[in-house]
Amino acid sequence: MTDPHGVKPAPGPDQPPIPVRLVTYNTHHGVGDDRRHDLPRLAKVLAAADADVICLQEVDRHFGERSEDVDQALLLSRALDMQLAWGPAIDEPRPGDGPRRQYGNALLSRLPILISDVHPLPGTGEPRSALRTLVELDGGALWVTTTHLTTRSADERAAQVALLRGLFEDPMATGVVVGDLNAAPDAPELAALQEGFHDAWELAPERDDQARWRFWQREEGLTHPARSPHVRIDQVWVTPGIQVAGARVLDGAGASDHLPLAVDLLVPSGV
Repeated sequence: MTDPHGVKPAPGPDQPPIPVRLVTYNTHHGVGDDRRHDLPRLAKVLAAADADVICLQEVDRHFGERSEDVDQALLLSRALDMQLAWGPAIDEPRPGDGPRRQYGNALLSRLPILISDVHPLPGTGEPRSALRTLVELDGGALWVTTTHLTTRSADERAAQVALLRGLFEDPMATGVVVGDLNAAPDAPELAALQEGFHDAWELAPERDDQARWRFWQREEGLTHPARSPHVRIDQVWVTPGIQVAGARVLDGAGASDHLPLAVDLLVPSGV
């Protein structure tokens, strides 16, 4: 909005919050519940979400036959005409001069990406990481951290969450932690998030999911497994001050073994 002289108001606490639609989705490297790798199908699901920021887990880049050895992150960013930030958890050389074999988290954004860095997470077994980005808003900025926590143990998840919490040491930092946390929102190992952040699903005054006829599970935000979800492990956590206008679990059209979660954020202006 501008004044009668065409001057745009300066960002600040007196200005309305900035709407941002964010989606988080574990893509299962583009392999759906029919066991087919179908990247165009996945791209259609993401396009239909009409999101400003899309946070993806289990993304392949030249990983091998399971995903036709393609660069999924780059192809999805081009298909959706969105900027790309990449955060590998697995990063291995290949014989010869071919591209590196990578697997991890990706962020696609309609908004300008100002900063992007990758933070390895502690733990054993499959390597895990967090992709932290700063996206520019019209009158503000938002930190977005995308991750995929371990399945090995609650203790290892707790150590990983402690590192994630440490990325928000600045009390003025405004942002979100999103992804497949492999734990329920009230799990003890998520204590560091529970203490410093708010669960976006619980904040949302309007909620919808894919329970449909399962009336006893309506509005629970269940995301996995996609065909008959019974756990809420795909989550969005927001710092104090960020409002949530709505949250809904989307129809994944069989593109993954998870369902995508969309949240409509209202981010304070001028932060």
